[in-house]
Amino acid sequence: MLAARDPSDADLIAALPVATLVLGPDDRIARVNAEAETLLNMSQRALLGRRLDEVLTGASGAARRSDHAAAIFDTSVTTTRGLVIRVDLVEAAMPDRPGWRVLTLHNVAPSRRLGQTTDRAAAARSAVGAAAMLAHEIKNPLSSIRGAAQLIADGAAADELCSLVIKEVDRIAALIDRMEDFTDTRPRAVSAINIYPLLAHARDVALAGFARGITVEERYDPSLPLALGNHDALLQVMLNLLKNAAAALGSLGERRITLATAYRHGITVAAKDGGGGRVALPIEICVIDTGPGAPEDIAEHLFDPFVSGNPEGKGLGLALVDKLIRDMGGLVQYAREGTPHATVFRILLPRAT
Repeated sequence: MLAARDPSDADLIAALPVATLVLGPDDRIARVNAEAETLLNMSQRALLGRRLDEVLTGASGAARRSDHAAAIFDTSVTTTRGLVIRVDLVEAAMPDRPGWRVLTLHNVAPSRRLGQTTDRAAAARSAVGAAAMLAHEIKNPLSSIRGAAQLIADGAAADELCSLVIKEVDRIAALIDRMEDFTDTRPRAVSAINIYPLLAHARDVALAGFARGITVEERYDPSLPLALGNHDALLQVMLNLLKNAAAALGSLGERRITLATAYRHGITVAAKDGGGGRVALPIEICVIDTGPGAPEDIAEHLFDPFVSGNPEGKGLGLALVDKLIRDMGGLVQYAREGTPHATVFRILLPRAT
């Protein structure tokens, strides 16, 4: 029987399920796996020994200009044969080989080709959710108003019943106000923000109300520069995320929320002006809780309107969080991370210049 051996670097790269190129200090391709051959429609023989810029244009090389990894999401690269591919590109150093780097290209073209179907499905899901939620939320107060009107018509005391009518009408108005938040397409004013007073305010509001009795820890990077955003919108986002985290913890087990910040190099997104540029999002704010996380069947749609893992939820909170963060030019992500797993909502914002 043959003795088992540790896999070599070549074995590991060949086994990766994502297109991978290994670049030497001279920026020449030293290794390539089958996934990369398929994605680029080029053979290993045509790739090995060539400089990256001789094979691909648009693979920025941001990480090669620093000691940090770089990630560029939803960008176009073009092969020398004219094939244009939409990819998420991640580049990182090989820790045991100075000057060497690994470049991975995650193909996002299939989701773009299916985008119309996906968009229609999301639109249909939102429409159905909106109809169901509105029917449920508006039917009850309307029923109360109708009953009160009948009692007044029958000669019942009007003062108390009029108060009930006003209260129920206010409930409907508040719901409509929340939905109108999604229709506001005006550009949101952004400015330089010191996020720490804002986070302290959000924490104090939470501890005084919906997070009373829950431990809120702070794990901050004290050297974080000013972020670019909208103060009121970011405060609303933080309160929504803290409220969700508190609700997810329930009343049993460890009840802990962590607020964390960090500076992340190499995270970029396409510029909102559509000019083809990239915007760095180095300011990271995380809201972490020890709850069970979202059900698997809705995790990918958590930021869609009217999708909620809470039976009593309306599915508007996280959708509004996503809209507000996008209005500021940032990203918000959901993940289950760590050991044991914790729920992480990660906000990424531009740095103020």
